[in-house]
Amino acid sequence: MTLEAEQIDPPLADPVSAVLKWVLLAVAVLTFGLLAWATVATYRAVPPQPDRFVTRGGAVVMTGDDVIAGKGGFQKADLMDYGSIYGMGSYYGEDYTAAALVRIGTAAREAEARARYGRAFASLPDEQQAAATAAMRKALHGIDLTRREVVLPDSEAGAMISVRDELARGLALSDPKRGWTPAHSLDPALARQTADFLVFSALTTVARRPGVTWSWTENWPYEPLVGNTPTTNTFRWTWISFCFTFFAFGLVLFIYEFFLNGPDEAPMDPVLAGFRPLTRSQKRIGKYFLVVAALLLVQIGAGTVMAHSYYEREAFYGIDVNRWLPFNFLRSVHIQAPIVWIGLSWIGAALFLAPAIAGGREAKGQHVLVDLLFWATVVVVAGALVGDYLGIMGVIDRGWFWFGNQGLSYIQLGRFWQIGFFIGLALWSLLVMRALWPSRALFRTAAGQFWTGRIRMEHLIWASTINIAALYVFGMIPLTGIEKSFSITDFWRWWVVHLWVEQSFEFFAACMSAYLLMSVGLVSRQLAERAVYFELILVFLGGVIGTGHHLYWAGGPSMWVPMGSMFSFIEVLPLVLLIIEAINNHRLIRRTRDFQYRLAYLYVIGAAFWNFVGAGVFGGGTLNAPLVNYYEHGTFLTLNHAHTALFGAFGELAIGLVYFCLRYAAGERHPFNEKPGLWAFWLYNAGLVLWILLNFFPIGWPQLDAVYEHGLAYARSLEFYQGTLFWQWMRLPGDVVFAAGAVLMAWDFFVKGKALASAQPSDDAGGEGGHAVP
Repeated sequence: MTLEAEQIDPPLADPVSAVLKWVLLAVAVLTFGLLAWATVATYRAVPPQPDRFVTRGGAVVMTGDDVIAGKGGFQKADLMDYGSIYGMGSYYGEDYTAAALVRIGTAAREAEARARYGRAFASLPDEQQAAATAAMRKALHGIDLTRREVVLPDSEAGAMISVRDELARGLALSDPKRGWTPAHSLDPALARQTADFLVFSALTTVARRPGVTWSWTENWPYEPLVGNTPTTNTFRWTWISFCFTFFAFGLVLFIYEFFLNGPDEAPMDPVLAGFRPLTRSQKRIGKYFLVVAALLLVQIGAGTVMAHSYYEREAFYGIDVNRWLPFNFLRSVHIQAPIVWIGLSWIGAALFLAPAIAGGREAKGQHVLVDLLFWATVVVVAGALVGDYLGIMGVIDRGWFWFGNQGLSYIQLGRFWQIGFFIGLALWSLLVMRALWPSRALFRTAAGQFWTGRIRMEHLIWASTINIAALYVFGMIPLTGIEKSFSITDFWRWWVVHLWVEQSFEFFAACMSAYLLMSVGLVSRQLAERAVYFELILVFLGGVIGTGHHLYWAGGPSMWVPMGSMFSFIEVLPLVLLIIEAINNHRLIRRTRDFQYRLAYLYVIGAAFWNFVGAGVFGGGTLNAPLVNYYEHGTFLTLNHAHTALFGAFGELAIGLVYFCLRYAAGERHPFNEKPGLWAFWLYNAGLVLWILLNFFPIGWPQLDAVYEHGLAYARSLEFYQGTLFWQWMRLPGDVVFAAGAVLMAWDFFVKGKALASAQPSDDAGGEGGHAVP
């Protein structure tokens, strides 16, 4: 049986889908066009970097070249995986910008007190303390970063020099109480320049933009000492965004109920309802799933040691693990591993299902290319892991940018490995195309339908793979070197991190979820396509411009507050539709007693739930409100959002796709034991709930209180964390339960994947691609 053109675009026309697909195309063009315009505005409005900072006497405090070199040192040492800058990075250590800001403010205030009154600040009466504080604030606010040469007041210049020297010394010294190991990759000169970069970053948070009353970071972080408080812009757009979201909720639910939720009377198209013999490429996918399980275990192992470090910083049950495995290396592994294993599960699932969608046929040589992609991926992942460690430990010196760790949270891979990973994604997209349309004539028909607007879900699945590959490229700007401005670097970093999760991943997830429902005969193609088009319209609206909520406080233009908040709040709307769809799908499955994919769809439904809760309730629905985000940014509440959204939403979907493929591979001749996967599902979800109730919330809410009462620097200090040790220890129950689910699932993947890989070849009766019996 082959996939004919009329199966891709059946004669039956649907006027609702016809309208929605053109709206989707228009929205995609509009949102990326708006993002392109915002990119130009961001380049123009980020904090400028003066040529030099000098004292009133002309002595050089630091130069622009020092700051730029220091940014390279910051990345080379991977400091972003120990602490955070502008609130971006790890929450284990301090936020460098907030901590440096408080140190500069405190030292400058002390200098102002001695210069004015000849006494220490603490010994002054209240009115003189207030005068010294006001003088310090006025001096810091008045620093004009738009000048090529910035003349610093004497008190502030001395404070910056002392803080810079203190930071430089600290980078080279071990501090077991903080869980800090020396920055092995920094020599004394580069450590000093790295400290210059941190001081400059702190200045951008307090120096006012010309012509306005707020800093280059919209007065973030909240720090009463230096007069950083929320802006009017932050208040206004929080209120407007809530109003807009409630109106949008009503509109979206009306459209859904009126156009999409009627009786499903259209013809069914159950292309995957039966089990066909496996093709040569399909039987080679099992090893993809084994690597998925292995990387999940690696992620959990690194995460377990990291979590323990929060409540016992000097050792791991008596073992000096930091000496050999520094915290920043473990974190880089912990956050890179899920991106790889989730991506690899989707790659494997798409490559496995594409020949089944194409009627059991595949393009000539597809199995060879599937093997090539797998081994190329293994080489890239292994090389990146080794390079990551050697770069952080200072073994890779001159080539750290290319082969070590780039020092950017979530995209730590050295540039050489990044390029290899992109080539792998591009090859995946090509293989999916070849698998979906195994004959040249049929491909010409399908491609012609795509470009003339006659889009079907097969086209969207392929387009989503292109989208995932294309957006990864933007994390490599500039290609051959380091960007001078951290604000610009972080801007492109979020193009990968946010757009992958909130746009590309949602794009792929919506297409695959709907297609699988349609392909097994639970819903019609017409209803599935209507739902996908509508969900993707909302995904593009919220996921693309919604990137702006990461840029509120990173030194970009003030326009990101309204743009980021308005569009970020929309992100929750498609998630509402997904949970509604999940409920409806669950009802359909319960009515179908002989449904073969109950385990797979349990994970898909779980993913929809956590997508709504983790990404929607804990993310776009609350944390993206500018006024909430102003105080919450850089706290454990963000960890809560990250864990429940990334694993709960996309991790569970990835596992569901794997189980769908394994069930299809088992066919009707072999038993398929669902119990291990079922136990793993409930252990995973129990672990997530335990993390929320016993760790993220009990630490995150007091931490939010601490920010509001004392400022971010205190809330991220060791002093605060030492007061939460009981709840840090309570991370352990969730870790144990979650890890048990992972071990059980890994064993299940091994057993079922081994059976898939050992399937015997058939007599090739089915065509050019060859077959194998399950």
